Amino acid sequence: MADYSPPYANGAQPFTSTASAAITGGTVVESTTTGACAPTSAASSKVLGVAAHDAASGGRVSIWPLPGVVHEVTTAVGNTVGDNIVSAAAGGVAQGALALGTALGTAMTTAGAGAKVRFLGR
Repeated sequence: MADYSPPYANGAQPFTSTASAAITGGTVVESTTTGACAPTSAASSKVLGVAAHDAASGGRVSIWPLPGVVHEVTTAVGNTVGDNIVSAAAGGVAQGALALGTALGTAMTTAGAGAKVRFLGR
């Protein structure tokens, strides 16, 4: 089981949802149906937060919210400090052009593809 806690939670607490697909802790999840979530597959305006642990499809998963929380997630492409962060395939993140509602936060570190990037959630 991959457990995940944000480097800085700013007093936030995780909330729970039902997994509509297998989820790995530390990946970005989005709303899929009423009360359910799955890892993101691209830039999404339906992101809920970052999974706190692994969950099988149909199981319960705790999710760390985004606003005011510093997260550390695997990036699909290189990121530079100050980049806008959006969700990406396999529950990762990427630097990307912003479409309405897709901004997850701002990069606080520089990281190459496949590495962990820290970002402050919006």
